[in-house]
Amino acid sequence: MESGYGVQRRAGGGSPAVGASQRRRKMPLRAADYKLQVIIIGSRGVGKTSLMERFTDDTFCEACKSTVGVDFKIKTVELRGKKIRLQIWDTAGQERFNSITSAYYRGAKGIVLVYDITKQETFEDLPKWMRMIDKYASEDAELLLVGNKLDCESDRAISRQQAERFASRISGMRFCEASAKDNFNVDEIFLKLVDDILSKMPLEVPSKVLSNSVLSLQPEPEIPPELPPPRMRCC
Repeated sequence: MESGYGVQRRAGGGSPAVGASQRRRKMPLRAADYKLQVIIIGSRGVGKTSLMERFTDDTFCEACKSTVGVDFKIKTVELRGKKIRLQIWDTAGQERFNSITSAYYRGAKGIVLVYDITKQETFEDLPKWMRMIDKYASEDAELLLVGNKLDCESDRAISRQQAERFASRISGMRFCEASAKDNFNVDEIFLKLVDDILSKMPLEVPSKVLSNSVLSLQPEPEIPPELPPPRMRCC
């Protein structure tokens, strides 16, 4: 085997050298089948940026600066046999930026509404964010409520049952708890949201369940009996 190229030479005589014109051309990258816009909203400090960066770059910053206006990242995933280019918008939580961020609701196919499970006030702000969604977002946008900072379980101020009750009152809203720091349920948040969006769109190939997709969900690891029960997976 040629160590530089990993291509086996032909048997027999003749020069093994390959001319530049005969080298294998790289196949062009397949264009995305869909381009989807997802926005992340919620009060200041709930971890919106951390969730986005954990999903797109698999990084976590302990001391993230507050987003000014909006920021975004791109990630391509494959689900249901389709290549999806995601444009994920991270919006500022401060009220003074509402006039700027409201414009990004209109084109969003999915909305991730985040609160901090350790801060009561971020949960109490949820009705305010729902009013923004009702005012600016499409009725067809998929909604996902996320309780972030599950790594701070000992400081929990909002029970899972409280959030489930809130989500149950909103038509079509899913609920999930996550930890950007521990990378728990982060991929599931975005992949399930995208899967829900795709389920409403016409596909040329038969639908596939999420577990059979390229980015499949991993099973819950076994937990020793002395540890607390496993945290619930999304969604």
